[in-house]
Amino acid sequence: MTIDVLYFAWLRERIGTPREQVETSARTVRDLIAELAARDDWHAAAFADLGAVRCALDQQLSELDAALDGVREVAFFPPMTGG
Repeated sequence: MTIDVLYFAWLRERIGTPREQVETSARTVRDLIAELAARDDWHAAAFADLGAVRCALDQQLSELDAALDGVREVAFFPPMTGG
């Protein structure tokens, strides 16, 4: 399946692009992250600490173990803070 992957904040800076289209056989977000991290050093650095990564599937906040069935877009970003 083909998925649009979006990167925000320091993830975008480490990977060097705000978005990419990915052909994947990943079943979950965590599987997708493993595929992306194996691509190159930039992706590996961005996903080195999964505790600092959040995601959204088709613009809905999601867990890293969520299934990718039917998903068109995955966004990765750091945890949000408020105040």
